[in-house]
Amino acid sequence: MTAPSLDIVNRAIGQELEPLAYSYTERDAALYALGIGAPADPMDQEELKFVYELSNRGFAVFPTFAVTYSKDLIDRFLTGKLAGIVYNPMMILHGEQYLELLRPLPVKGTVRTAPRIAQIYDKGSGMLLTIEGESVDESGATLAFSRWSVFIRGLGGFGGDRGPGRKVKMPQTTPDFVQVEKTSETQALLYRLAGDANPLHADPQMAAIGNYDKPILHGLCTYGFAARAILRHCCANQPRRLRSIGARFSHHVFPGETLQTEIWSLDEREFHFQTRALERGAVVLSNGRARLRE
Repeated sequence: MTAPSLDIVNRAIGQELEPLAYSYTERDAALYALGIGAPADPMDQEELKFVYELSNRGFAVFPTFAVTYSKDLIDRFLTGKLAGIVYNPMMILHGEQYLELLRPLPVKGTVRTAPRIAQIYDKGSGMLLTIEGESVDESGATLAFSRWSVFIRGLGGFGGDRGPGRKVKMPQTTPDFVQVEKTSETQALLYRLAGDANPLHADPQMAAIGNYDKPILHGLCTYGFAARAILRHCCANQPRRLRSIGARFSHHVFPGETLQTEIWSLDEREFHFQTRALERGAVVLSNGRARLRE
């Protein structure tokens, strides 16, 4: 692949992308929760409420479901062209995700998101695009703010700003909470039904183009597993308590691997976390930080 000129990159920064609209029902919210492993125990009423609309706890939308509000961005990435920048879509990796929740998520409705290219960085081995957007409900009230960081391998070297380092240093103490869960061999095939149809996560031939031995798990699926650990250990499984959550996708995960999420409490509302794929000893989510409401 040939890197774009710096002039093309500079023109792309700040561009507003076509607005997104997503209509969903309780079924879509439940399918997302199943895709991120809920409930770990089908007898656990506190997680069952995220997948069962007649739950005696009252049906609840899992908070990171808000990442699906801008899921149609994935289709745009897969076109291989964005704001004048041309690339091989199989070279795309989701770099980081930040989500801030401003209101409880409705169990159904239509949500609109206005994304824009906030920044583009030259990482040498690739290009890092940061896309931001607010998601609003049908009344115009803001539900969530999202920041996507997308890495395009092989597209660096265009002479742009390398960008700031944003490394979150994990404490060297024993984690306050640890959650271990094995993903299913078909986890990626289930999660993709929530809206991420990138063939990298389903088609072995497409995974091979991306230099993977087999399809990999969506980074946002791993993110959801970690969010479930945060909600369980730090929020008593009450979705309204989670204010924000962000993490870096530092390594891929293969469906069927075991995820271990380690959480450190900094105070009553601030937490750091990371997630490992135990079979390979790899840290797959780093720079994890979560904040609760007061």
